[in-house]
Amino acid sequence: EVQLVESGGGSVQAGGSLRLSCAASGYTYSMAWFRHIPGKEREGVAGIRGGDTPIYADSVKGRFAISRDNAKNTLSLQMNNLKPEDTAMYYCAAGTSPFALLVPDDYTWWGQGAQVTVSS
Repeated sequence: EVQLVESGGGSVQAGGSLRLSCAASGYTYSMAWFRHIPGKEREGVAGIRGGDTPIYADSVKGRFAISRDNAKNTLSLQMNNLKPEDTAMYYCAAGTSPFALLVPDDYTWWGQGAQVTVSS
């Protein structure tokens, strides 16, 4: 069992920046950030497998950056140039699959979520 705890959500105006962090209770090969807007399906935002090149959803490429510190078992998401459509609950996810993509079923453990609100 891996426990994930997100922090760093909040409110910001369009064009601003926020940084999300996720503290994991242990190491997992694959980690990712997802977001959910009520009434819509959970969307993969960014993911990283081991030391591989990160993967991003097209909607956030060039604006968001995912990183991890394996020594500290932490995952971060730097979000720049935020837009109102980025408003959502953001979740940290972790799994063991070396083939994990930005698909919810590829991940086993989930955090409780951190709200990000971007105003225009």
